[in-house]
Amino acid sequence: MWNGKKVSVVFSTFNEKETIRKCIEGFFSTGVVDEVIAVDNNSKKGTKAEILKTKAKYFYEPIQGIGSGYQRAIREATGDIIITTEVDDTYEPRDVLKLLSYSDDFDLVCGTRTTAIMIGEGANMGFSMKWANWAYAKFIEVSFGTNNLTDVGCIYRLINRKAYNKIKNCQIDGKYSFNVDWMLFMVRKGIHFIEVPVNFKKRVGESFGAANFWKAARVAILMAGVILQHRFNIKKLR
Repeated sequence: MWNGKKVSVVFSTFNEKETIRKCIEGFFSTGVVDEVIAVDNNSKKGTKAEILKTKAKYFYEPIQGIGSGYQRAIREATGDIIITTEVDDTYEPRDVLKLLSYSDDFDLVCGTRTTAIMIGEGANMGFSMKWANWAYAKFIEVSFGTNNLTDVGCIYRLINRKAYNKIKNCQIDGKYSFNVDWMLFMVRKGIHFIEVPVNFKKRVGESFGAANFWKAARVAILMAGVILQHRFNIKKLR
């Protein structure tokens, strides 16, 4: 609980068998997380067994895609406050306290991975990745008149139930552009947000979305397309 509000941590998993149990237990150990929603998105064999060893609530989502998995996870959450994360050991569970500390004043609290001192050795935040995220963020900041924004790809975010209800009927991307898509729906709905620097560490295992330069470039191009669709009102608000 946080100031009388139930806190849900949610995620979708595909290739995190080696770290998933440790991460789930890390979130519960913070003392403020009431439930963890784990969505199995056709994940690696043995992942379900690891989840069931914890207190997390297990769900299976057959429609493949990071966006599909996370949207299912958010729908299953029962908390007043919902925190999205990854369980590949790139994020610190204790950083939920940073996000929560701003939740009384902001409906949406976004983590940012581009603060140099917070980037761990070996983390997937090299020159190209860092500045591509920063450039997209600044384009959104200027185009949509937001407050300071430095990272569009960080999935470590907090949203309260009232704010989520404003976007839950929007057609959000079910693939790799999920992150930037749901952020822009929230921006266009006028949901107040702030960014908070979070620790970003080396991933355990392979990232299928950004496993190499070409995959990362493909994701970047898809994200650019989504940003332009929002900018020119091709993606409609509901």
